[in-house]
Amino acid sequence: MLRPLPRLVLGLTGAVAVVALVVQLVLVLAGQAALLPDGTPPPTWLALVRLVSYFTIQSNVLVAVGCLWLAALRADPDPRAVRLLRWIRLASLMGISVTGVVHWFLLRPLLDLEGWRAVTDTLLHIVVPVLAVLGWLLVGPRGQASVGMAGAVLVWPVLWTLCTLLVGLGTGWYPYPFLDVQRNGTGAVALACLGIAVAFLVVLALVLLGDRRLPAPLADVRPAARSVAPPPAGRRG
Repeated sequence: MLRPLPRLVLGLTGAVAVVALVVQLVLVLAGQAALLPDGTPPPTWLALVRLVSYFTIQSNVLVAVGCLWLAALRADPDPRAVRLLRWIRLASLMGISVTGVVHWFLLRPLLDLEGWRAVTDTLLHIVVPVLAVLGWLLVGPRGQASVGMAGAVLVWPVLWTLCTLLVGLGTGWYPYPFLDVQRNGTGAVALACLGIAVAFLVVLALVLLGDRRLPAPLADVRPAARSVAPPPAGRRG
């Protein structure tokens, strides 16, 4: 079972992810989200479908679910639940790490945001990735990843990429500009997908290596116990 400090770290990370997602949802419903195309906002149902189509949103959802689930555990879960939790944990670390890197180098230079849009963008793409990775480094838990699980995790970004490209070819809408085949051409998009695939593999390899080799320095930290002075010895008569 987790100690109080790891629970706090994981709970804080999950809570920040939830806040960021809720604020982003409010902005989408108000037609003010940076994640939607410029111009007239689409109908609400379409805006919500597009919102959940973003890899950023999916990654933050997995971070929130994985961290809050771990923080709330009080007993050993069912083996099937353990496998699901391990998948979510590994997928969230991979997804949120790549999200942060891709946003910083490819997307952030294109954005000019203000107010709550800027705050939400920072939370989703910088704060949550940093908290998630630091939390994993400091409190773990370790022994959760495996090569087989990594293969299962890779199914998610592969399916996401295929679905995104197919929807984009059919509708002309892409969640990220570097995936726009009509604008960039097939070769440029293929090169971008290859680069991001390499990023996924590198992140997974690092997580697998860290899961086996790196200590989690704060995983076993206990709250400091109060020092109680022993009662004075009675006087001998």
